[in-house]
Amino acid sequence: MIEMKILQKLKSLLPTKRRLIQLYAALLTNANLKGYISGKIYTGDLKGVCSPGLNCYSCPGAVGACPLGSLQNSLSAANKSFPFYVFGILILYGIILGRWICGFLCPFGLVQDLLHKIKTPKLKKSRITKALSVLKYVILVLFVFIIPLAYMLKDFPLPAFCKYICPAGTFGGALGLLINPSNSTLFELLGPLFTWKFALMCSIIVGAIFVYRIFCRFLCPLGALYGLFNRFSVLGIKLEKPKCIDCGLCVAKCKMDISEVGDRECIMCGECISVCPTKAITWRGSKIILPENEIESVKADESLSDEEREAKLMAVNKRRSTRVTVLRIVAAVLMITTLAGALYYYNFVDGSTSGEGGEANGDGPTLDPAGTGKVTVINFWYTDCSPCKQELPHFNQIASEYSDTVNVVTVHRSDENLTNGEAVSYINTNYPGSNMIFLKEKSNPKNAYYVHFFGEQLVYPNTVVVDQNGIITKIFHGKISYEELKSAVDAALLRPQFGNLDSYPTGNTENLKVPAFELEYVIPPEN
Repeated sequence: MIEMKILQKLKSLLPTKRRLIQLYAALLTNANLKGYISGKIYTGDLKGVCSPGLNCYSCPGAVGACPLGSLQNSLSAANKSFPFYVFGILILYGIILGRWICGFLCPFGLVQDLLHKIKTPKLKKSRITKALSVLKYVILVLFVFIIPLAYMLKDFPLPAFCKYICPAGTFGGALGLLINPSNSTLFELLGPLFTWKFALMCSIIVGAIFVYRIFCRFLCPLGALYGLFNRFSVLGIKLEKPKCIDCGLCVAKCKMDISEVGDRECIMCGECISVCPTKAITWRGSKIILPENEIESVKADESLSDEEREAKLMAVNKRRSTRVTVLRIVAAVLMITTLAGALYYYNFVDGSTSGEGGEANGDGPTLDPAGTGKVTVINFWYTDCSPCKQELPHFNQIASEYSDTVNVVTVHRSDENLTNGEAVSYINTNYPGSNMIFLKEKSNPKNAYYVHFFGEQLVYPNTVVVDQNGIITKIFHGKISYEELKSAVDAALLRPQFGNLDSYPTGNTENLKVPAFELEYVIPPEN
C-alpha cells in the first residue's frame, strides 16, 4: 500500500502529455537560444512568419512574429492595402486549431498554467468571472482594430494592444532584453508607459496564481479571435449531443468560463473527457488519424457467439493499440527532428540578429556617427510617403542652421518599386544645394540600416538623433514638427538626454551606441 502511494505520488509529479506539448511548443517558438546570451533578437527572413500563440516579436528567443503584433502593424500608415497575409494566417490557424492553440501551443498560456500550480487558495469561476470574459472581445475590437485603424488614417502607426497592454511583450520582450548585461543602458530609457506595463504584467502574474488563466479568460484578444472558430475547427473537442445526458460534470470540471464543451471559451485542454460518464466527449479530428472504432459494430453483430465476439474484440483492440503506438512513435520522431533542426538552424546556421551592421563591399559611404564629432540626425523616408515629404523641410532647415555642428542624413528606403531615379528627381527639384546628406539603403533587407533600429516593421517616417559619441538620444516615430526636431538637436548638442522606452522601437536590442554602417548614395556629394 505504501509503495503504491509512493508510485502514485511520483506519477503525479511527472508532466502530463499536454504539459510536454506546451513545453515543446514554447521551446520551438523560442529556438533562438543564443539571443538570451547576446541580448539581441533574431531578424532573419523567417521572422516574418507568424507564430500561432502569443509570443512577442522582441523576445530574444523568438523565431517568428506575434500574430497580433503583425496584425496591428499591418494596419499602419505605411501599408494602405488590406493585410491579406496576416488575416489569412490567423483564419488558417483558427480553422485548423481554434483555441486548441491556447491550450497547447501558447507560451504565455504555459506560464499561467505553471503559476496556477502554486499551492494557494483559488478563486473559483462564477457568474462574475463569466461576465468578465466578455472583456477580451472589447479589447480585441478596440485595441487591435479600432485604435490602430484610427491612427492609420492619421498616417501614424500605433499597435495599441502591444504598446499599452500585452504582458507577453513586457515579460518576454522587455524583461528578456533588460536582464542581459549588454543592454544595461536600456534602463535609462524606462519611462511612465513601461512602469504601467510592468505593473500590469506583475498584476497578471500574481493574479494567475489565484485565478486560472486570468489573462486568457479576461484580457487576451488572440484567444477571443481564435474562439470564434471553435465550433468548426478541424481539431479540438467534440460533444456528441445524442450521447449527452446533461449531467454538467464537464462544465463543472472545466476551469474556463464555458457554457458547454467546445464553445468559444473552451481552450480544448481535454480535461472534460475523463469525467464524461457516457463518453460523449471526444477529440474532434481523431478519425483523420485513426479509423472509426470497430468495437460497436462487433458488439452489435448478433451472428457471433460470445467466444467469437470476445476474440474479435481482442483483435480490434490490438490493431487499434498497434496503430496508436506507431503513430506516437512517428509523431515523436517528427517532433524531435523538427526541434533539433530548429535549434541547430537558429543557433548555428542563421546569424541574423538585430543590431548587426551592413556588409561592407566598397559600393558606398560608411555612416559612422561616432566618428564625425557632430550630432547626427538620421531620417528614414521614401519618395511615395506623404508624411515623409511633409517633414523633410524641417530637416533641411536644421541642416542649414546647424551646418557646423550637425550632420543631417536622410536614408531612402530600398525598394524595387521606388527607383533611385524618382528620389534623385525629387531631391534635385525640391532641395538643390541642400546641406542634407542623401543616402539610401543597400538592397539586402536583412542588412538594412532601418532594421538595425526598428526591426522589420516597415513603417515610415522615423527619425533617430545621435550625439557626438554615437549614442542615441532621441527616436521619433511618424511625422515630427520643426520645434520637436530642434529641441532634440539642442539637447543632443548639450549632453545626451535619453528618451524613454515608450518611444523606443521594439525591434531594437542593440546598445545605444550606433555602429558604423555602409549605405549607398542617392546623390553623391560634389567633389
